[in-house]
Amino acid sequence: ELDTDDAVDVVEDLEKSEQEIVLNSLPLSKRKLIEEGLNFPEDSAGRLMQRKFVAVDQTWLVGNVIDYLRSETDNLPQDFYDVYLVDKSNRVSGIVALGRLMSSKRETNLNKIQNKETRVIDALTDQEEVAYLFTKYAMVSAPVVNDQNNILGSITVDDVVEVIEEEREEDILKLGGVGQTDIYEAIISTIKSRFSWLLINLLTAIIASVVIAFFQVSIEKIVALAVLMPIVASMGGNAGTQTMTVVVRALATKELTKSNTLKIISKEIFVGGINGIIFALIIGFISFYWFNDNFLGIVIALAMIINLLIAGLVGAVIPIT
Repeated sequence: ELDTDDAVDVVEDLEKSEQEIVLNSLPLSKRKLIEEGLNFPEDSAGRLMQRKFVAVDQTWLVGNVIDYLRSETDNLPQDFYDVYLVDKSNRVSGIVALGRLMSSKRETNLNKIQNKETRVIDALTDQEEVAYLFTKYAMVSAPVVNDQNNILGSITVDDVVEVIEEEREEDILKLGGVGQTDIYEAIISTIKSRFSWLLINLLTAIIASVVIAFFQVSIEKIVALAVLMPIVASMGGNAGTQTMTVVVRALATKELTKSNTLKIISKEIFVGGINGIIFALIIGFISFYWFNDNFLGIVIALAMIINLLIAGLVGAVIPIT
């Protein structure tokens, strides 16, 4: 009883043997539509689209469409917001909003009230790109077409809201190096998926330890360095995470492009430098009063500035790379 897009969403998560059992129990027409949906790549517009939509001849009048809608109630989708105009070859030539259609006189030509822009979505388009287009152009529905611009189905905003939530969750989980199904996976699978990320962190921690080892003699002479060092490292880590989060979001929403990449990186380095100077003054004074050592205060202050500058640079460059 589900719409085709929702039925495909359910069936695609089943094992192959279970898919056959479900599909064999359906009427042939319904089964064919679901199988066609499953043939499209996962996370593509073809998987998102529903196969019931309203498409009419581009030469019709408003009255023809209203009469058609009233006579075809059983074949109409449960919810629809636009009427798609097609030519004799079933290619999309225009889109008419349902509200504009119902408020126009019966003798009005459809091409006179169609949207100024006819935005269609290729069936192979990634769902993240679909969500971006819906958000950018404030769309409530869009026709899905093949490479010949023949209409195959329709995507509505309720499907896109789910995609936006799914992609947002995926981006957040990627920052932590875990998967979307992490909580449900078997122990061995979870260990494997997290191992590579933890291994990278181990390698970077070893590199940091090697750098510290170069200054082992200094640290042995001045114990205060060992006390203050974690503060500087922690601030650098937090600043890097802040920058990385901002850049990952900008990449996901396509606010960060090739044309403004250098500008974004420069901005994050500048922000890191300004914050570095502010916190350098704070930690410098604290170190001076704590250990009564002017030179130690200057060293820690400089370390804070350099660390936050590098954090701004690396936090921006890593997700872009």
